[in-house]
Order: sequence, then structure tokens, then C-alpha cells
Amino acid sequence: MARDWRGWVALGLLAVAGSAEACYAVPSVFQVAPGILHVPPDGWRGRDAWAARPVDEPLPSSRLQSTRSTCEGEFEFASGLALPHSIWRGRSQHAWTLTATRDRDGLHIPLQPGDRVYGLGDKAGSMDRRGRIFTLWNTDAYAWDAARDPLYKSIPFLIVEREGRVFGIFVDNVERMMIDVGKTQADVLTITTTSGYADWYLIDGPTPRELLQRYTALTGRTPLPPKWALGFQQSRYTYVPEARVREVAKTLRDKRIPADAIWLDIGFQDANKPFTVDRKAFPNFEGMLGDLRKDGFRTVLITDLHIAKQPGYAPYDSGKAIDAFVKRGGEDYVGKVWPGDSVFPDFTRAQVREWWGGLYTDFVRMGAAGFWNDMNEPSVFDGPGGTMPDDVVHRFDDGTTRTHAQLHNVYGMFNARATYEGVLKLQPDVRPFVLTRAAFAGTQRYAATWTGDNTADWAHLAQGVPNILSLGLSGMALAGDDIGGFIGSPPADLLTRWYQLGAWQPIFRSHAATDTRDHEPWVDGPEHEALRRAAIEQRYRLMPYLYTAAEENARTGAPITRPVWFEFPTAGGSDRDFLFGRDLFIAPVVTERVDPHVVQLPPGTWYGLSDGKRYTDKVTFDPVPRDVPVFVRAGAIVPMQPVVQHMGQTPDGPLEVHVWWPEAGTPCDGALYDDDGTSLAFQRGAYLRLDFDCRVKGDTLIVEARAEHAKFDPWWKAIDVIAHRPDGTTRTHRIKGARTDWRATLR
Repeated sequence: MARDWRGWVALGLLAVAGSAEACYAVPSVFQVAPGILHVPPDGWRGRDAWAARPVDEPLPSSRLQSTRSTCEGEFEFASGLALPHSIWRGRSQHAWTLTATRDRDGLHIPLQPGDRVYGLGDKAGSMDRRGRIFTLWNTDAYAWDAARDPLYKSIPFLIVEREGRVFGIFVDNVERMMIDVGKTQADVLTITTTSGYADWYLIDGPTPRELLQRYTALTGRTPLPPKWALGFQQSRYTYVPEARVREVAKTLRDKRIPADAIWLDIGFQDANKPFTVDRKAFPNFEGMLGDLRKDGFRTVLITDLHIAKQPGYAPYDSGKAIDAFVKRGGEDYVGKVWPGDSVFPDFTRAQVREWWGGLYTDFVRMGAAGFWNDMNEPSVFDGPGGTMPDDVVHRFDDGTTRTHAQLHNVYGMFNARATYEGVLKLQPDVRPFVLTRAAFAGTQRYAATWTGDNTADWAHLAQGVPNILSLGLSGMALAGDDIGGFIGSPPADLLTRWYQLGAWQPIFRSHAATDTRDHEPWVDGPEHEALRRAAIEQRYRLMPYLYTAAEENARTGAPITRPVWFEFPTAGGSDRDFLFGRDLFIAPVVTERVDPHVVQLPPGTWYGLSDGKRYTDKVTFDPVPRDVPVFVRAGAIVPMQPVVQHMGQTPDGPLEVHVWWPEAGTPCDGALYDDDGTSLAFQRGAYLRLDFDCRVKGDTLIVEARAEHAKFDPWWKAIDVIAHRPDGTTRTHRIKGARTDWRATLR
């Protein structure tokens, strides 16, 4: 449908090009929050049905007033960010320009030679997107590689880093989009919506932390996950029969390998039909789930969205009764997926989302703790391009309709939303855990994610780092790889390195396809088993620190795994090294080489986590199989705990508060967050937050803890404060009784 593009916005930062006039302006730029500008399409109201914003109501905003000419000049943020703008008949080489034609919109942003551009979720290749063109169209990308695009998710959020400060661009348009990051013209970033109307948001930093806080305030933040979801999780396509599931769980416990979850792929279902159980292979399914829970395991079940078109199959019959499925030519659209001919829920309708959520009733009653929404791009085996045809029709609650071409990129998000809301309704005081493969901006409100069907090779091991960092920078902090690679059989050393890297990813799940060798930690003999166990145990020792980082993410949007420049904006960074939380620097071994190599540390002084030595600038590392380069910031205060076999087990020993001796003039601080780890009681104030700080007096270190909020009784009865000195020695001070406010003096 033709539209009058002359009514589009032009004010301050953005300019409209293409009119017959040389310059004109319609004052419709809104400041929705400090540092966030919203440029809405004139007259467009339908987009709120699928908006990425976390609320249905419009954001509170104020129309910006400007007395300066909108033909040329600068727009200045309060932070000092100033960007030139100009309105031209065509694109300006030196100013931000918004072009509008009858069928598409474009934003053209000038880039400076030193600019780096990040974001877009789990796009493959380098974390810096410059020099490439990307398509945003959710795609089942089996066996993807660094050159493959598009992938499973479409997150139209970009971060531009310029001389140590950042700003962001978010495009709230859910249709197919093209993003040219200086490929066609090296000094211009061009974002083109191929159809439809776009809401443009410009978000100031100036720091990465402030930028992510603003972006996630706009699109929503990740709910605080249950603690068990941060533990090690064992999966396979597929564990069958019931005896095999029990064997895997028993072996994990017998070998003292900490683990919190067992995942069941489609093999547990009757003929691959979602929400069913193959009773021949799993005769005592409910009993098995109960026994696993007694042994400290949660069970996560896959629930794909395709519903087999089979009368007599309960989900099909109940869905048919409420006309729940998307249409084509007036009839239910039918496509082939794992069960054969299948129909697809129309998640844009509230009634259908409620129906879908109700399908989890039996699994929740049986004791399943988490749910996995796979294949939700959606993947359709006989569909054009592996998905639904563009002319499939989705219906909204107000009676209007949209085509699949318009809603494809948010179909997976609405699937995850229906699952999350349904499980929460069934268990109103239990934190849901949902994993989704497809996503759009805002999906982090409902689900964690992973990088999809990766391959068991060294290139994919290395690629996981920039993918997961980019997801975190795009709001989806709870993400991980399939440890070992989903496709193929990794050699022993590769699998070990993958466990050693996976232990530092927010989601830590081993997963493999049906035709591969086993990926469990104990395969390949006692030496590799010991190395993999050590990596897993290290994660569990650091669980207080990790859980604190997860709470920070839920509260502020700061990612759990971070590129170095997130905390040190002028330091640059690489696609290999990253920060785990604020204070741990990880330099994983992601290549097959065995020669020593140089690790560039972030600015300041760092200590080796394993050797206690003090380092600055560069470290030459010999990648022997027994070590992973992990460093701690001088002045960091990091809480740890004794190793447990699962997160439902109380640690046997004191809480450990480790302090790495600060340099003169540098901060010395840390934090600890704790709650019951499973319920929503923290939303009612039942949690503990401690702030740590320290100071040096001569040869003495004074460490203090203060309770910012203390309405939860933690597990520990004593605290060991451990000071790591510059000479490599340690000092320990035990505090008995005090759980919150205390002071320790170490000499």
C-alpha cells in the first residue's frame, strides 16, 4: 500500500531525504528517556502488537523542541555526544540521513576510519561487523560457519564505538532488513527496511554499561534465572530409552562430576509429536523425572511448536477447537516437520498463547523443570527457504491480519513468550526456564538461547566466543554453545578445550547429534575426564560470583560475558579473549596449536587465578592441556564457595571472599547477591545483597562488608576472607557468626 512518506520525522539528529524541497521538518522526535531518542513513523499504529518494548503502553516521552534549523547543524546529548545532521535530496556523506520512499526506509550513518561496529546478536564472523552486509531473517542454519548469513536470530541493534565512547541504533521493524556495515561504501553504515514502517531509536552511552542499561530498559531485561540453570547441563539428541537417561545421571554422580540438568530431545516423544511420551521407551516417565529430582537433577524437555495434523492427538484436537493455527488460502497451513504433516500455532493471538501455555500442564505436574523451544524460526522442511510461505496469514486480537513476511522474525519470540507465560501461570512462584533458538530484540524477557547447530571443529570452538559476546551486547546474556559441537565427533583434545571454554559461558550445556560419538565428560579416559571435571568444578566454586553477575544482568542489562572494551573502552579487544563478569579475564585456548603464545591483558594489574602471580600488559602462555589462562583484576573482591554436586546441595564449608591486593589509587570492591535460587520471593524483597570494599594501610589489608539489603538468610555459617598478596602468598581471616556486616584485617 502506498504511503505519504513526506510526513516522516526530521529533527536534530535525523534527516529526511527524497522530497522535492531541499529541506523541511516535522517536529516528531521524542525523548523517551534520558539518552534515548525515538523517531516514530507518522501515522503508524499497528506495530504495537509485536513491539519489542517490554510494555504494551507507549513509553512516557516528551516531544523535543528545537529552535535551530533542522537543515544543518548538530544535535547534542547531555553527555556531550554531538553528531552532525543535514537534510538532503539524497544521502549525505557527512550527516545522518533518513531516506523514505514508498516501499522502504533507510538510515545512512557516516562512519569514521577508527569506528568499530558491534551488535546484531549471533551473526557469525568477527565481533566487529565493519566491511560486511547482513540480512535479518530468522533461518534454520544447520552446520553454519563464519561466512553463513542469515542465522537463527534477528536483533536490529548496533553499537558504534568511537574513540572510547559508544552510541547505539535500534530499529524496531520486524520485517526482513538489510544492514550494510561499510561494505558498499566504506565510510557509511546503511540500514534498509525492505518493506513496512520503522521506529528508529538512537541511544547514547557514553559508556557501554550505560548504553546497555538504556537499550534493555527499552526492549526488556532477562529475568533472574533459577540457580540450577547456571550449572552444568548434559544433553543429547537423543537419550533413549529410560535406562540410558538413568545411566547418564548415575555416572555423573558416581564420578563426582557436578551437574544440574538432564535434557531430553525429541526421542522421548511418541513419533516425534510434541507434548507426548513414548511409553515403550519410557514406561515410567513420571517416576524417572522424580528420581532424577531426588538426585539433584532438573529435567528439561524439548517442546517444538509444530503440531502433528492427526485427529485424536490431543494438542491438535484442542487447537483445532479454538481455530489456533495459521492460515493459507483460508485453510490451516500444513508443512512437514519431524512428525510429518504439521500445523502451526498463531501465537499473535492471546487465546492461542494461553492454549499453548496450557499444553505444559502434564509435564509440569510430572516434574519437568525447563522447556526447550527449538525449530521456531519456524523451520519447515518443505517450505520455501525452509520456512513458511510469505503469504501465510496471522490474525491479531483486534481482527486485523498480517502476513508471515511481516511477522516471520518475531514468530519465535512469540513462541517463547507463550511458553514462559504459560509455565509461570502453572507455577506462579517458580522461575520459568525456557530455551529458544529463534529470537528478535526483546526475546530476552522470556528465554535463554544458544548458538544453534554448530560443528565439532576448532573453527566453531573459536567462533562461539564472538557469537556469545555479541548476543550479550544485544540483550541476550543467557547464551551458550553446544559443548563439543552438535554435528560431528570431536577428538579428545578439542572436546576438553570446549569444556574448558564452556565453563565460562552463561549457559553451560553439552549436546550432540544422534550420529556422533559420546560427548559426556568421562569419555576419552581418566586424564581428559579429570580436566573436564576440573573445569566444571571451577564454575561451581565461582557460582556466588556468577549468580551475582546474573542478578546484575537482570537488574541493569550488563552482560555476564563481556568484551574487554565493555569495561575498558579504550583497550580494544579480540574475538578470543573476554571478561567473565567485571573482574575475571579469560583467554581460552581455541586453536589446535601447542606453541606458546602471547596474551594481551586489559589495562592495569592482574593476578593469575591458578598461580597467584602478578602480571601487567602481556603474558606469554604455554597452552599445556592442564591450564586455561584466567586472570583476576587487582582490587577485585570475588565470592566463592566449596564445590557442590548440584545447586540444591548446601556447600560444606565457609563462604570464601577472595581479595586480590589492589594497586595504589585503584578501586578495591566487589559484591554478592543471594536468594533461594528458585522462587520469585526475591521480587517481594527476600534477598541478600552485600557490598565489599577494601583499603590498604602499609602492609595491612582491611576488608569490609556492608549489607545493602538483608532479608534472606544465606547458607554459610562462617566466612573465610582470603587476601592474595603481590608476592604470591595468601593470608586468611575467618569470621564466625556474622553473615552480613563484618570487617576483616589481614597482615
